Amino acid sequence: MSMFCFQCQETARGTGCEIRGVCGKTEEVAKLQDLLIYTLKGISEIVVKGRLGVAELGEINGEVLSSLFMTITNANFDDEAIEEQIRKMLAIRDGLNKSAAVKNLHEAASFKVSAKEEMLEKAAKVGVLSTQNEDVRSLREMITYGVKGMAAYAEHAKNLGKEDPDISAFIYEALAATLDDSLTADELVALTLKTGEYGVKVMALLDEANTSKYGNPEITEVNIGVRKNPAILISGHDLTDLEQLMEQTKGTGVDVYTHGEMLPAHYYPFFKKYDNFAGNYGNAWWKQVGEFESFHGPILFTTNCIVPPRSEEVRSRIFTTGSAGYPGCLNIPAEENGKKDFSEIIALAKTLPSPEEIETGSIVGGFAHNQVFALADKVVEAVKSGAIKKFFVMAGCDGRMKSRDYYTEFAEKLPKDTVILTAGCAKYRYNKLGLGEIGGIPRVLDAGQCNDSYSLALIALKLKEVFGLDDINKLPIAYNIAWYEQKAVIVLLALLYLGVKNIHLGPTLPGFLSPNVANVLIEKFGIAGIGSAEDDISLFMA
Repeated sequence: MSMFCFQCQETARGTGCEIRGVCGKTEEVAKLQDLLIYTLKGISEIVVKGRLGVAELGEINGEVLSSLFMTITNANFDDEAIEEQIRKMLAIRDGLNKSAAVKNLHEAASFKVSAKEEMLEKAAKVGVLSTQNEDVRSLREMITYGVKGMAAYAEHAKNLGKEDPDISAFIYEALAATLDDSLTADELVALTLKTGEYGVKVMALLDEANTSKYGNPEITEVNIGVRKNPAILISGHDLTDLEQLMEQTKGTGVDVYTHGEMLPAHYYPFFKKYDNFAGNYGNAWWKQVGEFESFHGPILFTTNCIVPPRSEEVRSRIFTTGSAGYPGCLNIPAEENGKKDFSEIIALAKTLPSPEEIETGSIVGGFAHNQVFALADKVVEAVKSGAIKKFFVMAGCDGRMKSRDYYTEFAEKLPKDTVILTAGCAKYRYNKLGLGEIGGIPRVLDAGQCNDSYSLALIALKLKEVFGLDDINKLPIAYNIAWYEQKAVIVLLALLYLGVKNIHLGPTLPGFLSPNVANVLIEKFGIAGIGSAEDDISLFMA
């Protein structure tokens, strides 16, 4: 087997990619990512067993976050960038090893590789399938994927000056534990729930970072048409990158449009001061192959969600920054103060045609926790009067599978006295359907990016308090969540930690769940898959 990866929902046959990733990553990239994770596990064991002060590790913590982020689905396809990161982390590992002087460490803390060929040879021996017991493998990978999602959110918060050493300490603890063959399945299940606990903490940290800098999201109508100026399209999740791009483009005659998960940036008061913040272009990440062709201008990827471009012309307009990367595309580095120079992107934009219009109108969002709390009286009255019978949390990710049409059909067929709570790019399946309102409350309440699923949890907890309930599961809220990659995994684990049960997860259950681990989730938490839209609505409404 040349490679093995089953970390995303679209993994081949629902069991694992063995030749090339469905995402587009090559065998080399997959193996190098495996080796980078293995190196991080070695570093983690040194930190844990050496009882090193995590707060004193400084930028090493940041490098660990970036390394984890690089391995998330659709984040980095650049084998040279990943190889360079492996060398950097090996140097960090060896330096820590020397200072900590810990004995009896796992081989991950001491292995040696030099040439790239040696890296690939080593990677083939330490990948996912190196854990023989499929239940242990399943739990280890679920923890690792949760940690990857956690690292993504922690890196965004760090870019805004918000860090929590406790979160980094847990990341080291969790990664080190995946090397420990003495841990039982029960202990790994407990660690999985603890991963969810820290998932809540990291999403709270990022929420604080975003809102303290950019204000609380507010109800906003976002233009989905185009103007006639040259333009830049920004995709991904990192708001600091967007802020810097807006500052550097103001007054230049170049407009900026959001794509995919960057749409919720329009909801923050901070960004409304920019006259050239033109609107949102296109839909969820997977439609970029066609939408990038018609956009005409340069595209900046701030995080994951890259789909390998089909044409050299499109690739010549793609730029990456942070943990994102693609071969042949310029990566914009950060200086020591975090500043980035986007002048090359702006200069290119000025030479290219303005975007081609692909739709018109607007969409409404901005229903994060603060905004919904402001509407609490209206929401509570609508529930008490029976105007709203049920809320459906349909947060999560979108993807390419035809089976995801289910979510559009589900939204269309929901009774008119129900409201959808959403976050993440799953919303693109129904946020342009015009589902109407209930007493002035839109039937689709978009809280924001995938990390803003935290807002949905806070809204549920607030409703539990308002209605005087002792169990979050007694609320008129059903969970029908779509997933795709590792940030969705940490959101799921966070919900399980908060005690949410009977979550339906689709369009397929994760390929990394062994039958026994899947049974634990089913029996203990009521996790279920999806059926037909009509049958599931009947089940939820019963």
